[in-house]
Amino acid sequence: MRSRAAASIFSREGFREVYSMEGGINAWKGLVAKGAPDAGMAYFEPAKRTEELIALAWLLEEGSRKFYAEMTRIEKDQEASALFNELLADEEGHKTSLSRLHQTLSGQKPDPGFPRSLIDIEPGVEYLEGGMLLREALEWIEGKGVREILDLSISLEVNAVDLYIKMERKVKEKEARQVFQALSNQERNHLKRLSSLLEKRRE
Repeated sequence: MRSRAAASIFSREGFREVYSMEGGINAWKGLVAKGAPDAGMAYFEPAKRTEELIALAWLLEEGSRKFYAEMTRIEKDQEASALFNELLADEEGHKTSLSRLHQTLSGQKPDPGFPRSLIDIEPGVEYLEGGMLLREALEWIEGKGVREILDLSISLEVNAVDLYIKMERKVKEKEARQVFQALSNQERNHLKRLSSLLEKRRE
């Protein structure tokens, strides 16, 4: 998952020969790889205008918040559960930042249908950063250990960083660029904290 996400980032930055091996290091070692649901890196095709990007980002943050809320509920590893609880609070804060950005740029409070009223996404379907379905992610983590859950979370955060870099480059408004840059930096912090805990659990 993480190599695919990293390959997308390198390709976007202009590297010509970038490869991601299906199955990752387990496949390299000749084992049968059973991966998590696909986390497509380019999931913001429905969003073109700045307000649509804001709406999409809000929806993806809400999906991530629900994911971390569920991890907090089921994870028995106390340190991991505490981290997931902090991350879900951060995702809630990200939603607030995006709502304020929309209000600043539009000059009005979000309508009751915000954000789905601004973007054409199938009703009732919830996504995580990168386009992974929340339902599929929650189904996949059933019976998984803390290291596998952390690994999936890291993949999601890599997707989030890449998403906000793309969004920052796509918008013209200074306020929007600043918010998307701040969000990408905060997601990098999530990535660092998750990776640090994963390394501790591998010791």
